[in-house]
Amino acid sequence: MRAFLRRAATLAAFVALLWAVQVVNWIAGYGLNPAFGLIPRQLDGLDGVVAMPLMHGSFAHLMANTPPLLVMGGLLVATTTRALLPVNAVVIGLGGGLVWLFGSSAIHIGASGLVFGWFGFLVARGFVDRSPITLGAALLVGVLYSSILWGVLPGQPGVSWEAHLFGAIAGAVAASLVRTHVHVPRLGGVDLD
Repeated sequence: MRAFLRRAATLAAFVALLWAVQVVNWIAGYGLNPAFGLIPRQLDGLDGVVAMPLMHGSFAHLMANTPPLLVMGGLLVATTTRALLPVNAVVIGLGGGLVWLFGSSAIHIGASGLVFGWFGFLVARGFVDRSPITLGAALLVGVLYSSILWGVLPGQPGVSWEAHLFGAIAGAVAASLVRTHVHVPRLGGVDLD
């Protein structure tokens, strides 16, 4: 239980960091976005692979990302245990790397690539692991957030559909590469006779 609380506190701290960065970015007239956003195929935009999830274009943009970050992040915290860092490394590194290689010429910002990566991971892991817990998490995420899949299609101005698409792909890749063991708590003092 202590480890779960520590992971949950880390998720809460990450979301709080996003809000703190947003306040600083807003005060700076959104000058952090061109400095730290992902700019495809430009070396000075390569640091955006890691920094992109921290930058947002408005408070509304961050407000739209916060609930799915908390819900899907909560499911990751509850079910992924020690694999959180490798999963996030694949989602951020591979997803951001693909946006850097193939994305449209724009400044790509926002945590939605991470959201789509977590979505892809949770759904794909349900099919890879086939445990009742991972299938349940996949079903829950699918029911709650299946409508976000429209976000992987081009056409909405100002939206990095590439970050959504490559995030989801990176999440599915993470589900097949990173082995996660779901530890189901044991019931104590229960007779099964």
